[in-house]
Amino acid sequence: MGEQPAGPGSGRDGHGLTATSTRAARVQAAVPFRKMFDFRMRSGYAERRLEPGVLDLTFGDPHEVQTAEYVEALREAAVPRDELWFAYKQSEVGAQEAAAASLERVVPLGWTAGDLRMTTGGFGAITVAMKVLADPGEEVVYTLPPWFLYEPLALEAGLVPVKVKAREPSFDLDLDAIASAITERTRIVIVNSPNNPTGRIYSPDTLRALARLLDDASARHGRRIWIVSDEPYNRIVFSGNEFHSPAEFYEQTAICYSYGKTLLAPGQRLGYLAVPPGIAGREELLEAVDMMQIAAGWLFPNAVMQHATPRLEQLSHDIAGLEAKRDRTVAGLRDAGYEVATPEGTFYLWVRSPAPDDESFVGDLADRGVLVMPGAIFETPGWFRICLTATADSLEAALPHLRAARAAATGIGPA
Repeated sequence: MGEQPAGPGSGRDGHGLTATSTRAARVQAAVPFRKMFDFRMRSGYAERRLEPGVLDLTFGDPHEVQTAEYVEALREAAVPRDELWFAYKQSEVGAQEAAAASLERVVPLGWTAGDLRMTTGGFGAITVAMKVLADPGEEVVYTLPPWFLYEPLALEAGLVPVKVKAREPSFDLDLDAIASAITERTRIVIVNSPNNPTGRIYSPDTLRALARLLDDASARHGRRIWIVSDEPYNRIVFSGNEFHSPAEFYEQTAICYSYGKTLLAPGQRLGYLAVPPGIAGREELLEAVDMMQIAAGWLFPNAVMQHATPRLEQLSHDIAGLEAKRDRTVAGLRDAGYEVATPEGTFYLWVRSPAPDDESFVGDLADRGVLVMPGAIFETPGWFRICLTATADSLEAALPHLRAARAAATGIGPA
């Protein structure tokens, strides 16, 4: 047989020779990662989202101009106070102090500046945590539906993703499934609460049970299993609900946080990785984090973002406005006949597709001018995700299209 022709994604050059590393090929082949970008290409997302009248309910991007307070915080931080203002930055003490004080209000464990390392958003925190806590070939367990980039981040770190399904219809953690998935090679369990895409917040009872499970498994296998707690939405909690971090119940928990969600500015990369105070081996662990941030590509926020952190900590997304959008959209979807998992936090709605093929249904919605994410991207076919960061007017305008698409898919009511 002749050589396979080179082409986009083939990994081969014009001579049929491999042009990419095995690691790059594994990342490229990651199912949710590929589906995300395939979806964007098929729907013409990059172009269509800018067309007049198209309603973009996909990513957690801002749909209104950022507030004057946010802009002023960055403007003030961009004015140099000394000759080192824009010098190389690792974790600036002022940023660490502000972040620790804020985290203490949400997860009261006695945090100080030295317990945190500033990172390039939640991406950077999760990347560093995986590389510091696990060796290549070891396993990372997480629950479906997941944030769609856990798999490529794990593969890039040389880890083996192990996936378990959440309980339906609650979308709570399935502790029995997690226990069954743990082996002697398990090193990390990812917990994402409030959860993207379901909006589920895991209860203290669930987190206590998970802690007991991991204590027993760690003792049984003779190696400590860590929780990587991905909690960028821990400030976006709707009334009647309460957030608790796994770190409150399980000491070996690394918290990953992103300001891009709370401030709705994901393009300005700012976050942190926090290790509970008093944990055994803390200094050695944090030194390893420092060096891994350097070795992985200088995963520290830039100078302006770190100088701005104390002021940014005083700002927040409009949670009341977000909750009002949630309530109106959930009511409108249910009135149209949809099954919706009411989110307890985050800014997403997780909606059951009225057609078995969620990707086809999402394509129909795109033809009607409404862009959403299919459940297949989250490795949970039969559902789709709506993002509430769209304007209230856009969400309202989308409801008649969603009603018509469901009618067309089910044959019930006018299409």
